[in-house]
Amino acid sequence: MVQPSPALIEINELCLRQATIPIVSMNGRNMRADPAERTGYLRYFYRNWHPTLIGRMWSRAYAWLSGLGLTPSFLVTLQVKSRKNGRLLPTILVVANYQGRRYLVSMLGNNSEWVRNIRAAGGQAFIKRGRLRPVTLTEIQPEERAPILKAWCQVATSGRNHLPIFWDAPVSAFETISADYPVFRIDPARHSSAAY
Repeated sequence: MVQPSPALIEINELCLRQATIPIVSMNGRNMRADPAERTGYLRYFYRNWHPTLIGRMWSRAYAWLSGLGLTPSFLVTLQVKSRKNGRLLPTILVVANYQGRRYLVSMLGNNSEWVRNIRAAGGQAFIKRGRLRPVTLTEIQPEERAPILKAWCQVATSGRNHLPIFWDAPVSAFETISADYPVFRIDPARHSSAAY
């Protein structure tokens, strides 16, 4: 009997996982349901691609701890101006390292509040880990995101549950979902924080 190749087995597993994720209608659009909301403890933290009250409280507490530098070094607090009221909003995020650069990934997709605020702020934000540093977040094009998403999955052990593919899937599998998960490169600030 002929054995299937390892690549074919991986593609079949990817298809099986994606086939089990239901499509839901949100705001008149059909979109994939968040895999993390289906089982386990994460369903208490997220609903319809947004954090619940418990999730928001947990995120604020971790953002505060990370801002003090009391969490593992791959966790940072991103502070970005709200597009609604101009206040700085803290968000805890996992930093992925890929080819010597640092990246942030939105595990909740394009409608995540921090992503919408970063886009509205032209990429200007602050990273806090012990001290506050102004940064510019540069959005990566979807066709370049796949290897960064895979690198992010290696460190974001909880966040990777929001992706519809397995964390150890080949890079080609990440290419199929890269348009749904924004990736931003952390660059030095273009101008001083006083202007921000």
